[in-house]
Amino acid sequence: MPAGTPFSSQVEGHQPFEYKAKYPFLAVAAPVRMPSKEQPLGPQDLKVVEGMNVEGVTCSLLAYPTSGGAEEARKVTQSLLQAVDIGTWVLGTFANVEELKEGLDEQGIFLTRLAMVGNLPFPFHVVVHDKGGKSVVIEWLAGKLTVNDNPVGVMTNGPDFQWHLTNLGNWTHLTNVDVSNNKFGDLEVRQPDSGIATASLPGSNTSVGRFIRAVFYSEFTEKTDDPELALLALARIMNNFDRPRGATVDPRSGAEGISFQGKNRNEGAPPTEYTSWTNLSDMSRGRFLLRTYDSYGYTSFDLKELAKRDELLVSLTSKLDPYGGDGTGTMVSPATFA
Repeated sequence: MPAGTPFSSQVEGHQPFEYKAKYPFLAVAAPVRMPSKEQPLGPQDLKVVEGMNVEGVTCSLLAYPTSGGAEEARKVTQSLLQAVDIGTWVLGTFANVEELKEGLDEQGIFLTRLAMVGNLPFPFHVVVHDKGGKSVVIEWLAGKLTVNDNPVGVMTNGPDFQWHLTNLGNWTHLTNVDVSNNKFGDLEVRQPDSGIATASLPGSNTSVGRFIRAVFYSEFTEKTDDPELALLALARIMNNFDRPRGATVDPRSGAEGISFQGKNRNEGAPPTEYTSWTNLSDMSRGRFLLRTYDSYGYTSFDLKELAKRDELLVSLTSKLDPYGGDGTGTMVSPATFA
């Protein structure tokens, strides 16, 4: 999305909320309709799920089905932003987290009901980071907007953010230091290998378990000032959050409100949650790396180079090279997919 892209967010009974992108941004987006030759995809048709702008701000929507509550949080004296448009608003408008927090104080948000998740009112919380290291979690509790500074810098899915922080108090014993020798009575024992420090990490794929693991790896993994080495370290970390199809299944319903079928749907496979994609954001250098479920490697996009073209550009994730590489040149006019 180039700078200057116009957007309009409409809530019934209110004036449209009009805004333009101040900053170019790159995003993983879900189209709200199928394109045609007469009507190719436009900015309004693409709802941002994950992305980064040229100022080094990232925005992520994470499933949060326990939000419940009222359908909307509104300030009736002004036009409202549909929550489903929050990704384009955040990435197109703000250069850092502090600016966003000020914007949230002024702008009313309507909790869009989404058919794909049982018509729930916007069952997501929103996580925003900036390249200065600040992060906030935006979520709704009983329909009321809450904006929390994120002191640990990580987030997963439900429950709400404050619950996750409280739960960290149950994990004060975590350390990356191996204790490989001990003595029980007169018996001295020794570990045959290194790595015992991770034995106390939760092993489940639940959002609660993933949050604790994310805090552990964020806190203890080797740090570096070299951006390339930092990306490599991040890629290794993210391997610990890669969920293959079928590893867990839920015959009743998708636990986060969305039911995904097994790979071979003709065999009636039960719903299984899996990692649709993994992305790495290099906020300082403007690089966005994406690995989809059907890919072996990451495809890298250069946001600064894309911004020079000053036009809406899209690429289907299914068209990316499964072995990764440079994806900057794969971005084309949306009319290509009509």
